[in-house]
Amino acid sequence: MSLEITDLNVSIGPISILRDINLTIPTGQMAGLIGHNGAGKTTLIRAVMGLLPATSGSIRFKGEELTQLAPYRRAKLQVSYMPEDRRLIPELTVTENMLMPAWANRIGDGKERLEWVYSLIPEIADFGERKALQLSGGQQKLVALGRALIPGRELILLDEPFEGVAPVLAQRLSAVIADLRGEGLTVLIAESDDSHSANLVDKTWRIERGTVSFGRKENATSNSQQQHTA
Repeated sequence: MSLEITDLNVSIGPISILRDINLTIPTGQMAGLIGHNGAGKTTLIRAVMGLLPATSGSIRFKGEELTQLAPYRRAKLQVSYMPEDRRLIPELTVTENMLMPAWANRIGDGKERLEWVYSLIPEIADFGERKALQLSGGQQKLVALGRALIPGRELILLDEPFEGVAPVLAQRLSAVIADLRGEGLTVLIAESDDSHSANLVDKTWRIERGTVSFGRKENATSNSQQQHTA
């Protein structure tokens, strides 16, 4: 049930953004996708989520060809993502924001999933009745992560999860993400640098100008830099 991306090309209008992307994340592993702003990290995540169409190539998860599925079908495959800008609905409470994916995708066990998220991130439950606009940026990141976990029980894509977060909350986010390994999730963490994710991931991919290279082997003691330029 690994995520397998093969020869993926994505264009926005006439402009080629991603070129011949190849990467695989085995089931239950965590991978980092490192690149500066504009390198193509968010475009790749949006392509996996079906928010941008693939020009060519393949994205497979759980044996399904995702490029052929409508975006909403990802929820049925238990795939989700946490956008960089959080995208919480300010006027809704934290609990309402958390349950929105369950309501929108008719997930029958939404309340049970919410309790599972609360067990991972208990502080979310503490401010569950507060409106999202009343939270700090770091607290909103925790809620956005929790909301993504409601549908994303098998694959979750995190776009700059630590961006703009105070150090204490960044450490808390790291701890929560580390706990996802014990839950069997497959995780992709996209960041501008690996200062937060280096100790979390099994492998690191580098993305630059829309191409990907293999930056670090699973064996952290290895100094080799095997590259597979896309």
